[in-house]
Amino acid sequence: MEELIRVTPDKEKARSILKMVEATLEMIRFIDKIKFPSNVAKEYYEIIRELISIILLLDGHKAIGEKAHKRQIEYLEANYKEFGQAEITLIDDLRITRNKIAYEGFFVKESYIDRKLTDILKVIEKLKRLIDKKLV
Repeated sequence: MEELIRVTPDKEKARSILKMVEATLEMIRFIDKIKFPSNVAKEYYEIIRELISIILLLDGHKAIGEKAHKRQIEYLEANYKEFGQAEITLIDDLRITRNKIAYEGFFVKESYIDRKLTDILKVIEKLKRLIDKKLV
């Protein structure tokens, strides 16, 4: 797969990134989802992206370059069949939305978070369980 490089799996680095993910999850609880839905959407995407990067790291890979985030999602889809098409589509939709927020000044509506939050949290938990198995 293009734009993936081989790296030495590093459980300590993975644990450190996971600790930062947990801190971000805690921080999100204090963000007003009604007032700042774009920020919340961005943070949830970053959490999912970091969790996928941990999986790649533990598998001995790192995505680099302009399309690194897309490559991470493609890697997850190709190598972890426990993630269904709806979950992959959700992650990719979050990626696209995050890019619009970051590069185009796009604002998401509160309803976006309301509609997707349950599924986002399920994906996060599924990624964390997968990582926990790899860190044993």
